[in-house]
Amino acid sequence: MTEVGMRRSSLSTMAFTSVLLFICSIYSCYAQAPLLMWTSDGSNMPHLAQPTAGQTVSGGQLASYLKSALSIAPHNVLLFLQDKLSMEDFTMYGGVFGNKQDSAFLNVESALQTSSSPLVLPALDWSASHSILELLQEELGIPAVHIDPSTLKEIKLNTAQPSLLAVHLPYTGDRTKELLLKNDAIIGEVLDMFKSQDVPYTAVYTGLKPSRVIEDTPVMAGHSVGRSLLQAPSESPVKPPLVVNSTEGKPCILLWADTLLATYSGIQVDLARSIFNGSANVTDSVCNNTLSRLVLNYQNVLNLRSLRLIFSMRKIFFPVSARDWSVVEQVVLEYDGQRAIFNASRGIYSPAEYSFHCQSVSSAQSPLLVPRSATDNATQWTLSFTDFQIQGFNVTGENFSYASDCAGFFTPGIWMGLLTSLLMVFILTYGLHMIMQIRTMDRFDDPKGPAISVPQSE
Repeated sequence: MTEVGMRRSSLSTMAFTSVLLFICSIYSCYAQAPLLMWTSDGSNMPHLAQPTAGQTVSGGQLASYLKSALSIAPHNVLLFLQDKLSMEDFTMYGGVFGNKQDSAFLNVESALQTSSSPLVLPALDWSASHSILELLQEELGIPAVHIDPSTLKEIKLNTAQPSLLAVHLPYTGDRTKELLLKNDAIIGEVLDMFKSQDVPYTAVYTGLKPSRVIEDTPVMAGHSVGRSLLQAPSESPVKPPLVVNSTEGKPCILLWADTLLATYSGIQVDLARSIFNGSANVTDSVCNNTLSRLVLNYQNVLNLRSLRLIFSMRKIFFPVSARDWSVVEQVVLEYDGQRAIFNASRGIYSPAEYSFHCQSVSSAQSPLLVPRSATDNATQWTLSFTDFQIQGFNVTGENFSYASDCAGFFTPGIWMGLLTSLLMVFILTYGLHMIMQIRTMDRFDDPKGPAISVPQSE
């Protein structure tokens, strides 16, 4: 073979390798499988931050999620590995539009609803899903035991030692819904087996490969990637606020929050889960014309025997504004004979006729809740309230009055826009002024006639 031929062969090999690597990179971008993780009813799992929309979770991020979850969650782990799984399977065959009776994931949906804080990763990189078994074995320090659903009745669990059970679930393109129903039934049998033996567990459901990759790859042909609307989703009912009645039986305090997260000794719990379903314990709450005190009572949370979350509000008249204001003076935590006091009067206030609303009330970032002193027990706690709204005075029914929001009208973004607009207007005005000052010639020299004499006075 001549030298020229060898060079051509080498260039062809390099070109083929480059194309192959490009195709593999495109496939890896769209080859994503979902992952669902939950715990048994009564078991806790830390509140993990969900990935942002469109974010693909890598293997390193998955290892971080598993490490954080298993720091508190039970170490009896169930891994349901399906050959193929995609988010489109839940969209097409799940009860996502209220058709619960037609769902192919009845047992999975029921387990997610009963779990305290389930984790859903919509887009997990396929290489990470392949390594999840090794990650769990490394985290638990034990080998995995592959079980056959037909031998479930013969398995006896030991709650004193951690365990890792892997269940393989098939998937084929033919009769997809029937197969998913069969797999869901297997998941239900395994979960029932753990319940019958009263063993707390942590379950993980994912796929080794995505079931629908080809439909998502026409981007190479110039087509856009997206989802088609199957059905207009019905609006989920909004839970009513917590209502505290006065001694006369009339509403006097209203509270609403999407989450009331409290962190103590590294453990986090959402205190809002059990107060908006009609089972809230508001014993010792009081309210009158000048003072309102909302008390939320909890039992056996955060490894504490008892916990009380107290909001102390007072109506104060300010001569400068010539009106009454509702001020949340303190947020107090009473637990096992101790108290943690946060001062809130600097940021949580509103006109007495209005309710107070804030998208984020926290003791950490841009804090509206400040510990009373550096030595107070409040320094051991971290509070974070999301979509928080409260009203302690002038309550006329079970609905909030007009909300006074914590975010002022002139936010930093608005100020930046105003200053930029003013700068542009100034530049435009200066330019127009300079253009208007330009003076054109009104006399022209004729070479055939006498020269033009322009007096200096002109």
